[in-house]
Amino acid sequence: MHPLISASDLARAMQHDNILVLDASMALPGQSFDPQQRFANAHIANAVRFDIDTFSDPDSLLPHTIPGQARFARLASERGMANDRRIVFYDQDGMACAARGWWLTSLFGHGQVQVLDGGLPAWKRAGLPLETGPDLPAPAPFVSRPSYSRLRGQGDVLAIVQGHMAGLILDARSRNRFEGRDPEPRPGLRSGHMPGARSLPYTELLDDNGRFLPADTLKDMFTALGVNGTTAVTCSCGSGMTACVIALGLASVGMGAGAAAVYDGSWAEWASTPGSPIVTGA
Repeated sequence: MHPLISASDLARAMQHDNILVLDASMALPGQSFDPQQRFANAHIANAVRFDIDTFSDPDSLLPHTIPGQARFARLASERGMANDRRIVFYDQDGMACAARGWWLTSLFGHGQVQVLDGGLPAWKRAGLPLETGPDLPAPAPFVSRPSYSRLRGQGDVLAIVQGHMAGLILDARSRNRFEGRDPEPRPGLRSGHMPGARSLPYTELLDDNGRFLPADTLKDMFTALGVNGTTAVTCSCGSGMTACVIALGLASVGMGAGAAAVYDGSWAEWASTPGSPIVTGA
């Protein structure tokens, strides 16, 4: 199953397929809005909220890190994310939150997960109907079968940086943050990047309407950064959110030696850990 779906294709599929549409929106650093209220104001018919902070480890000191297997299974069951249902995530604004939902659900073993390309704005531009009010989830059992090859921890990334493990790190933050010229949005964190990492701001993968660029264009961009059929790619960002956009882009064009992994702690963990090597510049 292709990881992306267009608004028109989703509208047609919803007429006959067993689909659950999930709104994964949340406010990213620098944004200020209530995603629950915006959902109540307008959402795709029968959509259910997928709160990323809820689907996170409540004991972690880092933002929205992955939950344990049992917690994810319980929450997914409450949302109705049955294993035999096709899951489609969307974002009220862009792609980052939906991409995180896609990666997280795939990580825990759901085999039919997609992202609405262009998010809710694409649905609106297509003139498709919306509804208002709260969500009404219908619980259904979800069995978790984690695929932790999609996940990287700090030790894995350090091994790549030190040359003890093969791999390519792609960083989805802005180029100015990557190069150390702009401050991090989280107080107390140095800007810069991991030695050997390569900059790929996630916004550069998207067009002016927030949809992914054509596949050939994406392939050229990834190839220029060193991605090929055998490259083990680790995607990083500020807190594990926009890194998932790179992972989704790689999956959409079949690159990155299978499923690209995400460094869940990302820069929030790396830059807050004493002794982590940090470099600046291009």
